[in-house]
Amino acid sequence: MFDWIVPLVPGLPILAALGIGVGILSERIAGEPGERPTAAIAVGAALISFILTIAVFWCRQAELISEQLVLGTWLASGDYLVNLSFALGNLSLGLSSLFALFSLMVARFSVNYMHREAGFHRFFLVLSLFAGAMQLLILAGNAVFTFIGWELAGVCSYLLIAYAYDRPVASANATYAFVTNRIGDAGFTLGIFLAFVWTGGVEWPQITQGAAALDSSQAGLIAICFLLAAAAKSAQVPLAPWVARAMEGPTPSSAIFYGAVMIHAGVFLVLRLQPVFEAAPAAMAIMAAMGLVTALYGFVCGLTQTDVKSGLIFSTTAQVGLMFLACGLGWWQLAAWHLAAHTVLRGYQFLTAPALMHRIVGHPPRPVPAFAGRSRWLYTAALQRFWLEQFGHQALVKPIARVAADLNVFDRRVVEEIVGLPAPAMRGLSALAEREEHHLGAGYRTDGRRVGGLPGIVTDLFASAFHWFEERLVLQGIGMDLVTLGRRFGMRLNRLESILAQPRYLILFVFFTLLATV
Repeated sequence: MFDWIVPLVPGLPILAALGIGVGILSERIAGEPGERPTAAIAVGAALISFILTIAVFWCRQAELISEQLVLGTWLASGDYLVNLSFALGNLSLGLSSLFALFSLMVARFSVNYMHREAGFHRFFLVLSLFAGAMQLLILAGNAVFTFIGWELAGVCSYLLIAYAYDRPVASANATYAFVTNRIGDAGFTLGIFLAFVWTGGVEWPQITQGAAALDSSQAGLIAICFLLAAAAKSAQVPLAPWVARAMEGPTPSSAIFYGAVMIHAGVFLVLRLQPVFEAAPAAMAIMAAMGLVTALYGFVCGLTQTDVKSGLIFSTTAQVGLMFLACGLGWWQLAAWHLAAHTVLRGYQFLTAPALMHRIVGHPPRPVPAFAGRSRWLYTAALQRFWLEQFGHQALVKPIARVAADLNVFDRRVVEEIVGLPAPAMRGLSALAEREEHHLGAGYRTDGRRVGGLPGIVTDLFASAFHWFEERLVLQGIGMDLVTLGRRFGMRLNRLESILAQPRYLILFVFFTLLATV
C-alpha cells in the first residue's frame, strides 16, 4: 500500500533538476530574479525527499513495506532480467535518511552562499540531480540501478568541479577526476557481468546469497572488480590524487560530494557486498592493505597543506582509508558507524570552512609535527603528495599516448592507403616540388620512406620519367599551350551543348533513342 512512496525519494530531486533545467532553457528562470523560484524548487524537493525517507523508514519498521521491494520489470532479454527494485535494509535506510538530511542542509546553505553567482541556477540543477542520484545509488535493489546512480553522481561531480568552466584549471581538474573514476566504472561493469554469469542475476540479495556457492577464485574476482570501483569512487591509493583536484568546485559541492556523501559511496558498496568479500579472503587482505596505505597517505600529506579545503580533504581521505581497513579486517559494523559519524563531522567542517578565517584570527596555525620537520625526505614527499600523479602519468598516460600515436601512424600509412582515402595536401605535392625542396636543402620528404632494391630502382625511373614530363609540360611552355588549347576546346563544347539543348534537337534525340530501343 505504501510502496509508491519509495520511488519518490530519488524521483523528487531528479524531477526538481528537470524542472530547473526546463526553466533555464525556456528563460523563465534567469538572473537574480529567478533565484527565488530555483531555490524554492531545489530546497522544497530536498525537504519532501527527507520527509519521505523518514516515512519509508517507519513503514519498514512497521513491516508495511518489504525489505526487497520489487515494483515491476525494467528490462528483460532472454535470461537477463533487471527489476525495478529497491533494497530497504537498515544500512540503506539509515544512510538514505542521513544523506537526505545533509542534502537539505547543503541546499539551504547554498541559497545564501551562491547568491548572485553567474551559475546559480546551474548549480542547483546539478545539486538536485546529485541528491536523486545518491538516493538511487543507496536504495537500488540491484547492481544495474546502483550503477545508474553511480554514474549520475560521477557526472554531477564532473559538472561541479568544472563549475567555473572558463578557468583552465577547473576544466583540467574536472577531466582528471572524471577519467580516473572511469577506471572504477570499468571494474563495476565487469563485476555486474561476472555476477550475472556466476550467480544468475543482478539483484543484490541474489548476488550476496549466491556468493556462498562460488569457489574462492570466482568470489575473489567479483570482489576485486567491485573493490576497484569502490577504490576509485572513494579515492583510495593509488587512485587518490583526483579528490584533491576536486576542491576546485564551490564549497557547498565540496561539502556534499567529498566531505559527507559521495566520498563514502565506495565504502557503502563494500558494506553492501559483505558476503561476497567474506567469501574472498584475498580480496579482503588487499582491501585492508589499501585502506592502511591510504590512511597513512592522507595523514602525512595533510600535515603540509596550507589551505583549509586541502587539509580537510586529506583528512577525509585518511578517515575513509580507515573505513576500508576496518572492512578488510572484518569489522563491518565499526565501518558502518564510522561512515555515519564521519559524514556528520566532515560535512559540518566543510560548511564552516568559509568562516574559519574569522574564527582563527590571533591563533597561529599548528606547526608541522617534529618528526616530519626532522625528516627532509618525508616532508618533501608529503609536499609532492608522494608523486602519485607523476607515477600515474608515467605508468598509464604516456604508454597510452604512445600507443595512440603508433595507431595513428598505422592508420595513416596503411589503412588509408588500403582503403584509398585521398592523401593530405602536403603528401599530394608534385614530384617537381619535392625535388625543388631537395635541391634547396630543406630535406622535405613526403612520408619518410624510401624503397630499396629493384623496386626502388624501378620507382626512381618512373619518378624521373614523370618529372621530365612534368618539367617539359609546365616549365617550358608546352603546358601553357595545352591549357590554351583546352580552354578553346571547352568553349566549343559549351556551344555544341547549347545547340543540342534546343527543343528540336532534344525531340530528335528522344526519337532516335526510341528507334534504337524498338
